Amino acid sequence: MRLTYTSDVWHKNAVVYCLDVETFKDGNGDGVGDFRGLTQQIDYLAGLGVTCLWLMPFFPTPGKDDGYDITDFYSIDPLLGTLGDFVEFMRTAHDRGLRVIADLVVNHTSDQHPWFVEARSGRDSPRRDWYVWSDEPEPDNKDQIIFPDKETSVWEYDKGSEQYYLHSFYRHQPDLNVGNPEVRDEIARILGFWMELGLSGFRVDAVPFLIENVNPQLAEPHEFLADLRAFMTRRNGGAILLGEVNVPYPDLVRYFGDGLGDQITMCFDFIGMQRAWLSMARGEAAPLAEALRERPKPPKDCQWAMFLRNHDELTLDKLTEDERQEVFAAFGPSEDMQIYGRGLRRRLPTMLGGDLRRVKMAYSLLFSLPGTPVIFYGEEIGMGENLEEEGRMAVRVPMQWSPDGGFSQAEPVREIPGGAFAPDRVNVADQKRDTDSLLRWFQLLIERYRECPELAWGECTVLDTGHPAVFAHRCDADGATVVVAHNLGETAQDVELRLDGLDRYELTDLLVDGTLKVSDDGLARLELGPHGCRWLRASPPEIPPEDASVKAH
Repeated sequence: MRLTYTSDVWHKNAVVYCLDVETFKDGNGDGVGDFRGLTQQIDYLAGLGVTCLWLMPFFPTPGKDDGYDITDFYSIDPLLGTLGDFVEFMRTAHDRGLRVIADLVVNHTSDQHPWFVEARSGRDSPRRDWYVWSDEPEPDNKDQIIFPDKETSVWEYDKGSEQYYLHSFYRHQPDLNVGNPEVRDEIARILGFWMELGLSGFRVDAVPFLIENVNPQLAEPHEFLADLRAFMTRRNGGAILLGEVNVPYPDLVRYFGDGLGDQITMCFDFIGMQRAWLSMARGEAAPLAEALRERPKPPKDCQWAMFLRNHDELTLDKLTEDERQEVFAAFGPSEDMQIYGRGLRRRLPTMLGGDLRRVKMAYSLLFSLPGTPVIFYGEEIGMGENLEEEGRMAVRVPMQWSPDGGFSQAEPVREIPGGAFAPDRVNVADQKRDTDSLLRWFQLLIERYRECPELAWGECTVLDTGHPAVFAHRCDADGATVVVAHNLGETAQDVELRLDGLDRYELTDLLVDGTLKVSDDGLARLELGPHGCRWLRASPPEIPPEDASVKAH
């Protein structure tokens, strides 16, 4: 595939790195991460190979929900720096070739936001209709309550104005009324403001709650997403929306914009993620293979965002209760490892018992699945969680730069994990010097992924391996092919793959040295060690493997 073509639609084979400014690097010695500290680590991120940084909320906040309760959408939290610090960070990131997107959290505000303070001052307030009010709240549906450990209803009584306001999340986060044209205009202004400061897009928080909750004036919810996307395209043709849309596949296609692809640019594949964990729990490929076969093809120039862990709980809500219990038993058997009855609050390395073979295999699987990989800070060195922290904060721990922590010269804003995943055992400095480290493995995976546009752009076919523990697929684009196989089991396996159209081709290993031939009848025999993985580029005898992707076009 031509590089000039794939770079025009940069998000389709980007590598997205999510980080929290507050926990990444302290630049002024107060124990809190900030933009000055983050800017000093730009070369580390560029050297890792990531192409796009996703920033968790950095706006002013009372801090009741780790920054997702916002009091000003047009500024920087003073603990994290100033707008000047942000601009310097953006300039430095762009200088290193990195794009930046940020969380767009506009389905609610903090109850301390000036808009809500004005709205609740009286029923005749000019901003009263910026939020959703009711004299009598609708009956609560148990499934509507996102945080059952904290809330019993999605309605809260406001004594001052003697009405109830809607809050899909916490009671201190009143929902904005997106049905109000003034609110929609304000949201567009927020996007425009940050795009002028250099952002390449936004990760849209909780998209279904944004457009489909109680907004009686919003006749066609998806028109709002299309309007936002059109606004962004006018300002910057390459800007994207990355959507948190955790709904079944048939319902999710609408969020892309059906066949038009004019709404959400990329949607997270929550179902594929959950089936991947079920496959790893069972040591069987079938659940993941089934998800990929069921998954609809996104519209042209849209994409799936692939992940195994993110900044929230590892939700398992789309599995059956029995399947969920299987994953709990395998990766989080203790009650303090679980959350909301539907998810886990652990990081991947601890869930896999620190077994480097399994960890490396899991991330190889992530980078090879069709879509754009999204990783959470610290995954590249195998950081663990701190279960002493409340709820989802367990995985949002300070980045571990050196054996003594290296996050700050002061006491960190949050406690650093101890034990087998403490900084003296897991840190960037040591892994930079270790050629067999997880950090070096990540660099290799990212490099190979970027060299294989077929993985993101190509037509994916799940292959029959003849063994339940082995998951294999091929990706074809413009006459070029990459074949990938993963052994989810503890036992070495020899598998035979039928590769139609590749008779007598050569398969070149991309992660280690080695080659093998496809037979005259289109069969290839692969050896896979316990939790082994192989990426193989197919090339005809007359074309060197390093040129196969380009010359096949």
